Amino acid sequence: MTQATESKTPTQGIQMTDAAVQQVLFLREKQGRDLCLRVGVRQGGCSGMSYMMDFVEPDSIQDTDEVFDHNGFQVVCDPKSLLYIYGMVLDYSNALIGGGFQFTNPNASQTCGCGKSFAT
Repeated sequence: MTQATESKTPTQGIQMTDAAVQQVLFLREKQGRDLCLRVGVRQGGCSGMSYMMDFVEPDSIQDTDEVFDHNGFQVVCDPKSLLYIYGMVLDYSNALIGGGFQFTNPNASQTCGCGKSFAT
């Protein structure tokens, strides 16, 4: 795993490595708009809960959402999801096998083989 970017706040609820930030910025640039990354969880997946990520318009951010700044890029999370993923590190690997976004969640007691779902 690569080193997580330093946050402007002492405790960052959702951390991102430099590789993850670079990949998200690349993907956002392909969208052609200034978007935020919404990260959350939902019921499902092979371990009980699965991670979700999607680009959203900045005006869709709710007053109850937590917003984390990563060098000018905003990551948004709803409060219920944050209970399950607080302290998570989002990483990215371009490896041919096992590449893509990877979630390291300190709250997960069990993860599936693909790393896209977890249990608490």
